[in-house]
Amino acid sequence: MSVKTGNNLDELDYHTSNADIEEEDSGSSIDLVTLWHVVRRSIPWVILLVLLGLTGSYLFLRYTKKVYESSSVIKLEEQTEAKVLELPGAGMESDLGKLQGEVDLIKSDLVYDRLKKSMPLQVSYHVEARILEVELYKDSPFKVAFDSSRFDLYDQKIYVTFDSRTRYTVQIGEDGKKSDVHTVGSPISLSGNNINVLTNPSFSANHIGESFYFIVHSSGALKRYLNDNLSVAVLNPEAKTISISFKEFNREKARDVVNKIDTVYLQQKLARSNQASQQTIDFLSNQLQETQDNLQKAEIDMEYFVKQNKSYDVKAGLEGAMTQIQELEKEKYDLRFRNSLLSDIQQRIRKGDDLSLVISSLQLQEQQDPQLAQLLTELNDLQAQRRKVLTTTRGNTLSVELLDQQIKFAQDKVSSLLKEGRGYIQDQISSIDRNQSLLTGQIMQMPSKETERARLIRILGIYEKFYLLLMEKRVEFGISMAGTIPDFQILSPASLPSESSPIYPNRMIIYAIGIAGGLFFGIALIGARYLMHNTVTSVRELERNTSAPVLGVIPSYSKEKMPVSKLVVNQNPKSALSESIRSIRTNLDFLSSAKKKRLISVTSTISGEGKTFVATNLGGIIAMSGQRVILLDLDMRKPKVHIALDGENIKGMSTILIEKHSIAESTQRTSIENLDFISAGPTPPNPSELIMGQKFDEILQELHQEYDVILIDSPPVGLVTDGILIMRKADIPLFIVRANYSKKAFLKGVDRVMKTNHLTNMATILNDAPSTNMYGYSYGYGYGYGYGYGYYEEEEKPTLSSRVKSMFK
Repeated sequence: MSVKTGNNLDELDYHTSNADIEEEDSGSSIDLVTLWHVVRRSIPWVILLVLLGLTGSYLFLRYTKKVYESSSVIKLEEQTEAKVLELPGAGMESDLGKLQGEVDLIKSDLVYDRLKKSMPLQVSYHVEARILEVELYKDSPFKVAFDSSRFDLYDQKIYVTFDSRTRYTVQIGEDGKKSDVHTVGSPISLSGNNINVLTNPSFSANHIGESFYFIVHSSGALKRYLNDNLSVAVLNPEAKTISISFKEFNREKARDVVNKIDTVYLQQKLARSNQASQQTIDFLSNQLQETQDNLQKAEIDMEYFVKQNKSYDVKAGLEGAMTQIQELEKEKYDLRFRNSLLSDIQQRIRKGDDLSLVISSLQLQEQQDPQLAQLLTELNDLQAQRRKVLTTTRGNTLSVELLDQQIKFAQDKVSSLLKEGRGYIQDQISSIDRNQSLLTGQIMQMPSKETERARLIRILGIYEKFYLLLMEKRVEFGISMAGTIPDFQILSPASLPSESSPIYPNRMIIYAIGIAGGLFFGIALIGARYLMHNTVTSVRELERNTSAPVLGVIPSYSKEKMPVSKLVVNQNPKSALSESIRSIRTNLDFLSSAKKKRLISVTSTISGEGKTFVATNLGGIIAMSGQRVILLDLDMRKPKVHIALDGENIKGMSTILIEKHSIAESTQRTSIENLDFISAGPTPPNPSELIMGQKFDEILQELHQEYDVILIDSPPVGLVTDGILIMRKADIPLFIVRANYSKKAFLKGVDRVMKTNHLTNMATILNDAPSTNMYGYSYGYGYGYGYGYGYYEEEEKPTLSSRVKSMFK
């Protein structure tokens, strides 16, 4: 194991880059084993993120006001839709257009105005809770009366706090100044507005000290409130059904609004259905009152005549003349009535008024001109069509000009016909007057009293008949209005929404979003960790990414912190680390027998992977087995062996190679009996040339005569070429890979070195491996022997906190 210092991994030079060029980059494909390792290590994080997502969903549901929706379904009757819309030619429109007209009527100001008058929507009462504000619909402990004609605090929060059952304070807005204490039931002036706060029977001691507020909504705010929350849509055009729904935070209020809209819509439909009949009744009532006044006057005159003359007999000789005069007088009255009606029609045409009332009056005439009624109906339809077009267009359009021409033409025809009719009536009246004059002359020859009696009886009879006729017509239209029924029925009235089933927020969707969000971030975390997982973490990764055999695994050394590499196997001979190096010593025999002299080189890709630590402690283990071992430090640029073995670096391999010192002069002893070492010596300017020289081979031959094993701490092969030169001379080249430090890309350099230099005996060692990545290592390399059977000192057992921390690494 090497010291975990802050070595700069950017020291890797072009040697590693060359490996990327020579060999295909295996990182472009997904490493399923590494991915599974990352997934397994990230499961606690994913679970935590999902729990955080669920927690966020719970908090969102907890602190979000629930929105409820109540709806009803109504069905329209086909036979009255055209009448309801009051559009000429409406029977030719499509069913969808008729239904859309009803949708517009429900959402019109007519229905809104009726709704605002029939429901307590203008003033809303609320209570401030710790989490959410709640509207006290029909449950407010107080109410407010105000003078709407002089009120200007619309759409503002006015806070009310009760100090007792009879005392309270008010303030306008959250930042407003609190008023003096007022008495319940006494009118007060608030910023020039007169209000009176009254308590309801539901007021209790629990309401004292709570913060209430009320809002007086303006007409515009109420209209926006209704427009935003009311939904009216055609549900099924074929079945002629319409859905009416309303969204509100208060579910009871939502239900009441929908039911009230149904009621108001019913009233509006009935009012529009009775409008034509009501106009006719108004006309009949006016005529009836006038006729009744004339009848009463005639009765009074007849009563006065009888009292004056004390007689009621009529001469039989006068009956014929009197009958004729009565008939002529009745005919003349009818003619005058018709003439008055024609004059009224003429005035309405000139003014452009609605002719519906006139047409209804013509229908009451027993003798009516069908041509005139047809022309008036056509003119009225044209005027109604023009008004409809003007509501959808601006200015004079071609369609409006065409309608004006048609209306002008119809008006001329009607005026001409009216002129002819009035002339004809005037001629008839003149003829009747002449006949009456003749009859009157005959009667005047009789006593004046009898003549006066006959006249009074005639007038009384005429008025009486006409009065009874008008009464009969008014009764008929009254019965028609009383029998008017709405042209729709409520198929499904609004019901109270379930408290556990708001339309927003949807509990299942919010929790699903929370889980999906946690999984999304968990997968993103796995992807990020996988992309960042570019170091060798386990022996399996080492075996999978290189063809060189794995000689063994050296665990992390945690007994003490070492600023530099040290010889520790002699201090802790029974530790897991010592046992792992003994296993490596045993596995070396499979590569080269211990009975012969061996040259072992130890190198790595870059500095910091632990080659000096491994070389030093491997030499100690081999020496402790009875073999004589000498350790040579040939990493002349960054020598560390003398530090690990507490020696000096005044003279060493560099001075021996230049023949300044001898081997005997440079050899240093260690605390282990059979282990010696030669330090690197002063750093030379040409380490590679020195190693390539003949002197280096002579040194090795001389050392082989005295020592069984020569261990060489070689320079990193990824930085300089010295290490490769030494590996070619070694019997067993060892390549050190440090767990969680060495890049996976370095392993491609191992295979390149093996193939290029034909190093068939080269093996790798995984250094500084965590315990979780050691167990289960194959016995094929001899590693793992003795674990768990007391052959080495027990390492300090990890605590619960350290295990939890390791789960999130």
